[in-house]
Amino acid sequence: MKIARSLIALSLLVSPLVAVPAFSREDGPFPKHSTFSTLVTTPFPIEGMTGDNDGNLYAPERMAGASVSCRVWRVNIDSPTLVVVGTIPAPSATGQCAPLGLAFDRGGKLYVTEADKIYRFTPKAGTPPGADLFASGVPGANGVAFDRDGKLWTSDGTTGQGRVWRIDAHGTPTEMFRIQPIANEVNLNSSGVGGVGRDVRTLPLGTITVTQLTRNAANTAGSQPLVANGLAFDDDGDLIVSDTARGALWKVNLDHHGNVRSRMGCDTTFTPNTLCLENIFVAHPLLEGADGIALDRAGNIWVDANERNAVVIVTKNGKTVREVFRNAPDAATKLRNGGPLEFNTSPVLSDRKFCTANLDANRRDNSPNIAGEIATPTPPSLPTGPLGKISCMDQRLSIPGMRLPVRW
Repeated sequence: MKIARSLIALSLLVSPLVAVPAFSREDGPFPKHSTFSTLVTTPFPIEGMTGDNDGNLYAPERMAGASVSCRVWRVNIDSPTLVVVGTIPAPSATGQCAPLGLAFDRGGKLYVTEADKIYRFTPKAGTPPGADLFASGVPGANGVAFDRDGKLWTSDGTTGQGRVWRIDAHGTPTEMFRIQPIANEVNLNSSGVGGVGRDVRTLPLGTITVTQLTRNAANTAGSQPLVANGLAFDDDGDLIVSDTARGALWKVNLDHHGNVRSRMGCDTTFTPNTLCLENIFVAHPLLEGADGIALDRAGNIWVDANERNAVVIVTKNGKTVREVFRNAPDAATKLRNGGPLEFNTSPVLSDRKFCTANLDANRRDNSPNIAGEIATPTPPSLPTGPLGKISCMDQRLSIPGMRLPVRW
């Protein structure tokens, strides 16, 4: 497949723009009666997303099986078309590019994770640049965030080891701490089989056998080892980390030099730099499947709970956890896979607008992922429609998002 590397602006089906009020006073600062509409659809899947201070969103496409570069799209919220502003190279080993997290630095460069590497480029429409390699040696690189000193942090995602690295200006990563994995490795055999702890499974693709006496596993699918996912810094300079498997947020206290002050090494069956469990900021069933996170200017944390097709707010003090939205079940099937959210992954608070990327992964509430607006075909069938989309809340937020580092 040939893909033009020059400016691409695609007019897509977009919901009509209508004037909508902010949440009513009875809702308080957190929405209770929100609705979502599609801002724009994308020809290939998207997962990571960020924004700038001019109302633009940025999302890299994920193109399975394509030995070409993946495009990074810019979408203006008020005039939503897809504009290519850069490209990420496909890994030579797999021929597939699957970028995840992305973030701007203060100078306007955009950093994008891809496998065990991080690339960067300055977005430009018309003549979109190819990204340069910034850092390597960060396997599973997933969530990314810049601290107040301009250093980039990234998590290890689906590797399940819970590692979080800080990367200096020269692209050299240093492992700073680990989120405690779901299981340790003390009794692994020569094939790597064993572990003491838990195996968190997601249904589907996992299944159970239901009887009057038990609900035990019927297969071995659906394991969810991901404990270090989305990253975001709060106004105090502490790092918030979403824990997908536990349905939790961790808060890591850092000093003014970016060194970890939170206690580590409480459990000697894990590595010495593993955070103690006391550093869990909040754990709640509403947070199961927690993926990307974003903060508003009051310090409240907005969470994409992707496995539940839901958006959740955690207050700054962690005392309140509230579901803002969840797909309603279909009246006939009782499934929640028909949208408007379709495995929502990366939230962005653009002033008073909440938007999120949708990956349409085949897990839990979004399974089977053959329903909805971006129905993913079952191989070997080829796609006949869009495979990704950006959804936005129809109502204005009462508290705007944190200022982003870049204006265009």
